[in-house]
Amino acid sequence: MAQQQPPPAGPDDSPKGDPWHAFGYIVAGVVLYGLVGWLLDRWLGTEFLVAIGILAGAGLGIYMTYARFNKQA
Repeated sequence: MAQQQPPPAGPDDSPKGDPWHAFGYIVAGVVLYGLVGWLLDRWLGTEFLVAIGILAGAGLGIYMTYARFNKQA
């Protein structure tokens, strides 16, 4: 008896990306830019740059996720 093979995956059936990459981009952005903001706060004697760094890191992480997973095949 012949075994039936599933049809090959078409271009729309392939996964768009690994969700862990998206998570990693966002977390890495928050950590990296939050740390830079914290260091600048310590150096300049301010108290708001860490929050700006965290928000900027999250925004850049989301942008990197969008840019990576929204590529046209």
